[in-house]
Amino acid sequence: MIVKNVNLETVCGITSVLPVHEKIEVAFAGKSNVGKSSLINAMVNRKALARTSSSPGKTQTINFYNINDAMYLVDLPGYGYAKVSQSEKEKWGKLIENYLQKSQMLKAVFLLVDIRHDPSANDRQMYEWMAYNGYEPIIVATKLDKIKRSQVAKQVKAIRQGLGMKADGIVIPFSSETKQGREEIWALIDSWL
Repeated sequence: MIVKNVNLETVCGITSVLPVHEKIEVAFAGKSNVGKSSLINAMVNRKALARTSSSPGKTQTINFYNINDAMYLVDLPGYGYAKVSQSEKEKWGKLIENYLQKSQMLKAVFLLVDIRHDPSANDRQMYEWMAYNGYEPIIVATKLDKIKRSQVAKQVKAIRQGLGMKADGIVIPFSSETKQGREEIWALIDSWL
């Protein structure tokens, strides 16, 4: 897809009502600081559309980015180790769960995991929860530029095993620095449009 125009159209917090529209949605989930906002910026060729930060937990809302008035990329709050209270984490969890269960136009969920590490317990829990709820999460292994090329296959295998993925599950190694993996993600999205 050639991104001609993009804008942050809707921001949903804990008490917000999810938007109702006719355009497909593709959501990005992952733990805090895994690179969801960086991935969205790379996908739409913008430097700072989605706000990024070195401190975990920057995205605390569900952000709907309208792409070419044809679809939405949906940035979900990160889960895991953000330095917030347990009650705040539970609110974010409910927010994510509510969206994943109630969105009528959600076509796919991309689950981002850091390629440098084995999946965390939170990653496994999110993967299993998505599968249980009828989604086949597509794994985006972020921070590809931070490892040697010779390590990629080994790390992808570790992610597959760590999540207990099916043989036909998709794992896309991705770098927001080099944009490697971007075209594969867009090709999948284009196939749903």
